[in-house]
Amino acid sequence: MKENSKKQSENNDKREDAENDAILNEAKENTEEITEKNIEEDYRSQFLRSVANLENFRKRVAKEKQELIRIANASLIEDLLPVIDTMKLGLDASEKHPEACEIKKGFEMVLEQMNRVLEEKGLIEISPDGKQFDPNKHESISYQPSEEIPEGEVIQTIRTGYILNDRLIRAANVIVSSGKSDTK
Repeated sequence: MKENSKKQSENNDKREDAENDAILNEAKENTEEITEKNIEEDYRSQFLRSVANLENFRKRVAKEKQELIRIANASLIEDLLPVIDTMKLGLDASEKHPEACEIKKGFEMVLEQMNRVLEEKGLIEISPDGKQFDPNKHESISYQPSEEIPEGEVIQTIRTGYILNDRLIRAANVIVSSGKSDTK
């Protein structure tokens, strides 16, 4: 009987070992399957993040490129402003010389074309005659009494100001009305 129970115990142990081995093999297969799925999901996630990072990089580079172009344009346009001022002064002076009428027309066309190109690049002219003085856009070079123009309004623009892409690059130099004269 001892032998029988010993054999039975051994058989039970073998059966338990076999069951344990089957469970262990199944667990290993499940673990490998889960690990493969996790690795696959990790690679997919890394791939999607890399694609998103690349797209963000492209957008950032394009934006930086546009900003560099704007800065370069601003520098060039700022250098052109004195040339425009000189052309305007020359055209004003040509009013006194009727014999230069044809040349004046040519310069007016060049100035008009130049202004059109600069407007396309975002340049806005500030000429505030008759408007309220704005210290953010205008620079007062003097005050003058005026019977017609109320106090605080611009009487005359001496030098035109400019805004480029919503940024003031030169304030308009103006004469501001100090209101009616007190001397009577």
